[in-house]
Amino acid sequence: MSRRFDPSELYNRVVHYYIDKKGYSKEQANQIAQSVVQREETRRICKNVKCGHSVDDHIRTKETCLVLDCDCRQFVI
Repeated sequence: MSRRFDPSELYNRVVHYYIDKKGYSKEQANQIAQSVVQREETRRICKNVKCGHSVDDHIRTKETCLVLDCDCRQFVI
């Protein structure tokens, strides 16, 4: 089973990459990291109108949502 999505870890990695490797200022790196984290959070949400839970709440091989009161039968990208 894969690890759960950790937005703060991703944020820190992106900020450090842009500051250390690319030479961007802290403000620029923070703006880029915020947009990357928002994009990844949006991408990891089920697009099924009835669901809307994260990919971490789904079992992909069984196509079922782990949230008890959810009728989602397939994770929709």
